[in-house]
Amino acid sequence: MKKQYWLIILTYVVMQLSGVIGVDLLLSLGVASGEPVIVARQLAASYWTIISFTVALIIVLLLLKTDMSMRQNASLSKTLFWSIFGVFLALAAQSIAAMIEMNLLGIEPGSQNTEFIVNLVKMTPWLIVVTSVIGPILEEIIFRKIIFGTLVPKLGFFLSAIISAIVFAVVHLDFSHLLIYTAMGLVFAYLYSKTKQILVPIVAHVMMNTIVVLGQTIFAERLEDMQRQAEQMQFIFGGFL
Repeated sequence: MKKQYWLIILTYVVMQLSGVIGVDLLLSLGVASGEPVIVARQLAASYWTIISFTVALIIVLLLLKTDMSMRQNASLSKTLFWSIFGVFLALAAQSIAAMIEMNLLGIEPGSQNTEFIVNLVKMTPWLIVVTSVIGPILEEIIFRKIIFGTLVPKLGFFLSAIISAIVFAVVHLDFSHLLIYTAMGLVFAYLYSKTKQILVPIVAHVMMNTIVVLGQTIFAERLEDMQRQAEQMQFIFGGFL
């Protein structure tokens, strides 16, 4: 593995662990002062997440500056097609994995990890930039470009995709839904292998996260209203039948 890749992985690990010090640092500087303790820590955690992810992304992009494989070589139409198609593939894989978890493994739907992130986003809207853009970019560079890309010449597609997808799932620390994250990781590995463009899984991942986060935050009430209206229409039409 290239030296710069090890530095990128180190940057990612430090970023993930930095909250242990960063949150207390922000609190000591008076961030969210006057708020209840729990709220203050949640706000500080949100602010530190934005700071740490942004700094990590800048460092990672600087380390990859000389990496020619990050450049766009395929046609724009091909990149757009596989990026958009990739969103549907990822959502389909997520749905299938969720059904397997619920019907075969007895795991209840809903993710505590996603719920926690959504609550933080509602408190700090700027966190959407991290969950929808910066986070997916970093994850695709780490898990697809570096881990999957390094393993595939030695282990082949299937084993490399499975290993990178499982590591991707474990890092999310949502162990009851490992199958869902693994399924998503397999789709993103396929997109990278199919197109040889890391930009494709990045765009697909960004769009999917954006849809999920916006659907559960900004448009949550509107979607609930639409669902209630659909249920009312079903009741009305059911009365005529």
